[in-house]
Amino acid sequence: MGLLDAKVAILTGGAFGIGRATALHLATEGAAVVIGDIKTDKATDVADEISSAGGQAIAQHCDVADERSVVELMDTAVRTFGGIDLLDHNAAWTDSLRDSDALDADLDTWDRVHQVNTKGALLLARHAIPSMISRGGGAIVNISSGSASIGEITRVAYGVSKAGVEQLTRHLANRYGRNGIRANAVAPGFILTASSAKGVPESYRTLLADQNPTGRLGAPDDIAHVVAFLLSDRAGYINGQVIHVDGGTQIAGALPGPSGP
Repeated sequence: MGLLDAKVAILTGGAFGIGRATALHLATEGAAVVIGDIKTDKATDVADEISSAGGQAIAQHCDVADERSVVELMDTAVRTFGGIDLLDHNAAWTDSLRDSDALDADLDTWDRVHQVNTKGALLLARHAIPSMISRGGGAIVNISSGSASIGEITRVAYGVSKAGVEQLTRHLANRYGRNGIRANAVAPGFILTASSAKGVPESYRTLLADQNPTGRLGAPDDIAHVVAFLLSDRAGYINGQVIHVDGGTQIAGALPGPSGP
């Protein structure tokens, strides 16, 4: 028996990294997974991997900043699997070169970051919650970041957008909790993915691991396992919380590093 047997889960940003690991793990726990991503070919690869292992999954192109695209994703889940029980908003975007500080950050970049990260979370919840209510309830996990609760000297748009995701999560928990819907956020620290390995020098990765109380960097599965738990009935009394999955980075006073799904 899996944690998520007979549940239908929508997951955005599932083509790579944390999203891919989470999609695979949700399927392992018994969920039928609908993977929405702008990288349709890579999302399809993940869905095929799940299907080949005996699970249920489909992939569909989805730009979470586009309401029509979000509605199409929800309609596909309902049409294919009969409804929506679970939602994991993992898709995120930033541009490390243009998302600088308050004086110099590119405003077009600011707008796009908020459209994907924060508006995307709102659109997904807006169009998933009615189906969840019709099925007696559901659970939402929004992926935030350690950047939401510290004062990084760069990535101002990213940090503000993730703080907005956390506040939206609290709103959803308070507003729809009595409808049987729980909403929580997961805030990763630095997670070693293929993209972060390329973008962060090994010397800095070593420094981050040395500063971490666990003595290592995070892996995508570290996030995937927590997401699956929060989406499951075993987390039935956890609502409106932000769970930091960072190995203790923030309690040690260390910066999370350039993380992100």
